[in-house]
Amino acid sequence: MSQTGPLAGVRVVDLTAMVMGPYCTQIMADMGADVIKIEPPAGDNTRYISVGPEPGLGGVFVNVNRGKRSVVLDLRSAEGVRALRDLVAHADVFIHSMRGRAVAGLGFAYSDVAAVNPAIVYTNCYGYGRRGPDADRTAYDDTIQAECGMPFAQQRLTGAPGYAGTIMADKVAGLTALWATVMALFHRERTGQGQEVEVAMFETMAAFMLVEHANGAMFDPPLGEAIYPRAVAPDRKPYRTKDGYISALVYNDKQWSAFVAAVQPPWAGAEFATLAQRAERIDTLYALLGATFAERTTQQWLDLLHALDIPAAPVRSLDELFGNAHLNAVEFFETVQSPNGPVRFPGMPAWFSETPGAVAGPAPRLGADTARVRAAMQADRTRWPGAAQCDAGAPQENSRSS
Repeated sequence: MSQTGPLAGVRVVDLTAMVMGPYCTQIMADMGADVIKIEPPAGDNTRYISVGPEPGLGGVFVNVNRGKRSVVLDLRSAEGVRALRDLVAHADVFIHSMRGRAVAGLGFAYSDVAAVNPAIVYTNCYGYGRRGPDADRTAYDDTIQAECGMPFAQQRLTGAPGYAGTIMADKVAGLTALWATVMALFHRERTGQGQEVEVAMFETMAAFMLVEHANGAMFDPPLGEAIYPRAVAPDRKPYRTKDGYISALVYNDKQWSAFVAAVQPPWAGAEFATLAQRAERIDTLYALLGATFAERTTQQWLDLLHALDIPAAPVRSLDELFGNAHLNAVEFFETVQSPNGPVRFPGMPAWFSETPGAVAGPAPRLGADTARVRAAMQADRTRWPGAAQCDAGAPQENSRSS
């Protein structure tokens, strides 16, 4: 596990499953945190939903749980509850993705955990926030995408409602849980005060979608509907070329002037001269550009547009990312040895000059660390100097070792 990242010395008890919470804690592990993943005897369901080198190590699970330690606890038993209580007493962060009533029923609501460890940062990962009428509804990525307006926006773009081709709600919510947790840790570092954090997928995605789409609906009275026209223009899509497809955005006035001077499209009159004018005619503009891009090959356009400093890229497959020259030059992929052989992980997209993170290690087999973690707790308490033993009112040092 990485010991050089900015979260080195932070211990995380991770009671999350599927993708939202595990994606959050995967990044924490890569950034140096010691993440102890608590699993039921059957394991996280994500272990079994995609191809992998052995049963229980599906690709999705392996990627979002790399570098963690797996501890199996049956929380329906008194022994499992005692073991988890002992773990959270000596942790910096407790994070879960259970519904509020369920985690409270197990005896691990924030008030229960804070009574044992008042300095802990306790993060709830929910589908819907607890203060609303939908608090107890089951939520998955697809249903949250629908609820937050993403398929509606896709309908404006393509003519039919559609999901994004990625589990966007899970991942955006996971990133939100990450920064919210780290902000709470920063507050604790300055004050010694723990706190409860709540991150809900629906609220996260509503905020995400409304960044640009709130538009005129933000004002009182409204100045227009909640939609950003450029993003949902029907012809906003990769342009067909003579031999394939290209993505290009001739956006600001400098780029537009350079494009018109070099290409000289006969339709590019004064009505398209400024960004505001082009925005007013965005549907027409995209259609006209589409006809123009069809006149040359993809490489011809790339050579020209790059020379003009206009953003352009070929449409690549996901498999092509593994051979991408830029990603390989910046050493984006990291190969980690696992019991099943080498695994080539997508690495950290953030770089730190003094505290670099790294892929923390392979994903654990189910329960691989149960005996070791519990034995360490019992045999040598000095290795687990819990926050509960510190003065909750004073700043605390992160001196934990793994």
